[in-house]
Amino acid sequence: MEVYLIRHTSVDVPAGVCYGQSDVPLRLTFESEAAACREQLQSLAPFDAVFTSPLSRCVRLATFCGYPDAVREPRIMEINFGQWEMKRFDEIQDPRLQEWFADYLHVAATDGESFEMQYHRVSAFLDELKQQPWQRVALFAHGGVLISAQIYAGVLTPEEAFGALSPYGGIIHISI
Repeated sequence: MEVYLIRHTSVDVPAGVCYGQSDVPLRLTFESEAAACREQLQSLAPFDAVFTSPLSRCVRLATFCGYPDAVREPRIMEINFGQWEMKRFDEIQDPRLQEWFADYLHVAATDGESFEMQYHRVSAFLDELKQQPWQRVALFAHGGVLISAQIYAGVLTPEEAFGALSPYGGIIHISI
């Protein structure tokens, strides 16, 4: 199965703010970023199925690109940063933050997820997706989800993953 992973456009969140599953606004450049993404997708369509994270930054891009009825799939939401959501990293007083910086793959944010937990969530969705008869699928999602899917497909290792973060509005192709 060919899977096209589409990252949402840039968010209007100050640098250094921890956000994951918070529903954050998009930048005023949304339309130009989304138009470039839509143009790329037109050469890749049609898709047998289209899914989107239920967070508005993904739904809005899916809708702009012509997929207002994309299936809302919570397993392709960004990582849950729990108590750290919408706080500046340099203002988080939680002692677990340093543990997380040292081992984000395995350490979860307080009341949130680790990257490993997100990976298992995304992998469970991809396992189910592989059971479908579809040939070409599009997923509108988040940076962490795109990384998880690439690890799942054997394109990246966990250790190199965050050096390969897709740009906002970027499209990555994998085969599963």
